[in-house]
Amino acid sequence: MILGRKVRLCPTNEQEQKLWQSVGTARFIYNWTLARQEENYTLKGTSKNGGKFISDNDLRKELTILKKTEEYKWLNEVSNNVAKQAVKDACNAYKRFFKGQSEKPKFKSRRKSKPSFYNDNIKLKVKNNIVLIEKVGWVNTSEQLPIDVKYNNPRISYDGKYWYISVGIEVENPVVELTGESVGIDVGIKDLAVCSNAMTFKNINKTKLVKNLEKRLRRLQRKISKKYEMNKEGRKFVKTSNIIKLEKQIRLIHRRLSNIRNNHLHQATTKIVKTKPSKVVMETLNIKGMMKNRHLSKAIAQQGLYEFKRQLDYKCQLYGIEFVEADKWYPSSKTCSECGHVKTRLSLSERTYICEDCGVVIDRDYNASINLSRYSA
Repeated sequence: MILGRKVRLCPTNEQEQKLWQSVGTARFIYNWTLARQEENYTLKGTSKNGGKFISDNDLRKELTILKKTEEYKWLNEVSNNVAKQAVKDACNAYKRFFKGQSEKPKFKSRRKSKPSFYNDNIKLKVKNNIVLIEKVGWVNTSEQLPIDVKYNNPRISYDGKYWYISVGIEVENPVVELTGESVGIDVGIKDLAVCSNAMTFKNINKTKLVKNLEKRLRRLQRKISKKYEMNKEGRKFVKTSNIIKLEKQIRLIHRRLSNIRNNHLHQATTKIVKTKPSKVVMETLNIKGMMKNRHLSKAIAQQGLYEFKRQLDYKCQLYGIEFVEADKWYPSSKTCSECGHVKTRLSLSERTYICEDCGVVIDRDYNASINLSRYSA
């Protein structure tokens, strides 16, 4: 199985400038590719101009010609593989869209898109706490990457504070003796997850730490909004030094919130698989449909339910645990875990399940998790 490894980079000022140059080139080529495809785009693969979807090989040939022009000779200042992979990424995004696997790809924004670029896996060299990045040089790392292994899809990225290199490394699946137990997991907003084995994982967004950070974030956002209005010249907003400082503070708070939530998801999913059950059953989530509820959309987005499922899925594969997604119409919440009676109606406000048939009183989420543990496709 291929697992990711992410290590912090410690570049010099000169190296950081070259890293930003590679980021800018990757974004420019990605947007250039989308623009070229837009000229030929329709849902069926043929364009308003009569041309077909342009393959990434043809676009790379165009890119080689483009680099020879005076206007775009600056593209040669970074590694050739950065531009090649950016073309491939954009074409793959369109292919996924045509297959109905994702939304139509959008142009990358300098302000909003994640700064990242590809480094050729063959040319990536690793020594003691240093890595060789193409046209950047040997860059110090905070910890040692594995040496003498095959690296998959190396990417360099910036999270608003630090630079990182992430690589995929093939590892052998550990041999684990499973308990034979089936664990059902009911996810939600009140709690992140309630398991049939009585494990409960809280909603991290309800903790004092996260609430205080969000409160500080709102204050800074109001402050920066007022400063933008004060410095407005006609229809143009002027960015002052104080605005730049505030924007940096806002980015760092967003970064910290993201890290706290992601760390909580990793801890929860790891704790579940460490119990070594033979099967894990989770309800199928219609995240797109859930996000349409304007009262709950923010809470659902903050919970990171899709990321929770993704992490649980690959960790189950690693330990040889069967991961099952129950049918989305399976009435796990409406069914009594004691007698099997199914309620016709159950509102979201009813947090305690009271069976009309046998009279059992049980927590709604715990009842659903027990029913999911007994699910069979």
